[in-house]
Amino acid sequence: MKKFVMWGTYCDDVLQKRAPYRQAHLDNLKSLQALGKLFTIGPTQDLKRVFGVYVAEDEQEARQMIEADPYWQHQIWTSYEVYEWIQAL
Repeated sequence: MKKFVMWGTYCDDVLQKRAPYRQAHLDNLKSLQALGKLFTIGPTQDLKRVFGVYVAEDEQEARQMIEADPYWQHQIWTSYEVYEWIQAL
């Protein structure tokens, strides 16, 4: 399995706008982590960007996991980029 880094951006007023979708988002992340599909994820301190590392067969699978997240589906995440990551340590 390969690892893919995701850098994304949050919408304006993220704290208010995410509230209705937060639990579904967290449940989704916990499920992916339990399946070994999510290495780590979290926001930057300023709540402008999100960083995550997904574990997938290929970039398409990583993108499918990202786009299935409630935050993407409800425009809490407004854009993202994916890069294959080589874990050195």
